[in-house]
Amino acid sequence: MATYAVGDIQGCFASLQALLEKCSFSPEFDRLWLVGDLVNRGPRSLETLRFVKGLGDRAVTVLGNHDLSLLMAAEGFGKRHRSDTIDDILAAPDRDELLHWLRYQRLMHVQGDYAMVHAGLLPAWSVAEARALAGEVEQALQAENYREFLANMWGSEPGAWDSSLTGWPRLRVIVNAMTRMRFCSPAGEMDFKAKGELSQAPAGYLPWFEVPGRRSAATVLVTGHWSALGLRLEPNLLALDSGCLWGGKLSALRLEDRALFQVDCAADEAVPLFQE
Repeated sequence: MATYAVGDIQGCFASLQALLEKCSFSPEFDRLWLVGDLVNRGPRSLETLRFVKGLGDRAVTVLGNHDLSLLMAAEGFGKRHRSDTIDDILAAPDRDELLHWLRYQRLMHVQGDYAMVHAGLLPAWSVAEARALAGEVEQALQAENYREFLANMWGSEPGAWDSSLTGWPRLRVIVNAMTRMRFCSPAGEMDFKAKGELSQAPAGYLPWFEVPGRRSAATVLVTGHWSALGLRLEPNLLALDSGCLWGGKLSALRLEDRALFQVDCAADEAVPLFQE
């Protein structure tokens, strides 16, 4: 059995199928790890969601910011972006089944020496602490009053972790770190405006994975989210968003031997402008 970790798909279903063919992926024997953002901006979000759901336990998915935005939009919350491509999901006959499945996906997955999360982890969090915090968000998403959580989930404040936080602010910081973060300060204060390359870091901020003393550094983190960062394969970081949606490549890394597989974005799936 091989495990293939795959970067952000974002509705680029044809590219995903081409990548799985290149990997010789077998749903009978192999497993996919998906770093989140299954949907949105690409043209075939509904097909992507149905396909991944249909893989059952052969696919492990963590939630990305676009996946959470879909859940919010389905309940009438949040601000829709003009480039969203989730209307086919919202109008689908199996909409409720798909959204229910999505709500029950993980925010963070830990297995052996690996931990997978869409964006990153704050420097103060160990992997064990982060996994426990992710569980708090997962519990809120799966609770009977999950709509109340979705109504209060989005927003950029508070901008830093404090263990004394409670309620919606506490859950919001966890969501923001694990699904939206790129740069943070050595003290763990997050910046949500800068989305570009490392050279564009705001003054006083670092890429989250370069903060000195990061407590999760001993674990190999598998992430996506940051297309401007590009593919980045380091001993303790596998950043797999290689910008397929923006005309780049869709990447898969076989975790057993770190063999890399890539395909170019399908011609009809690329978005011409960087709108993330």
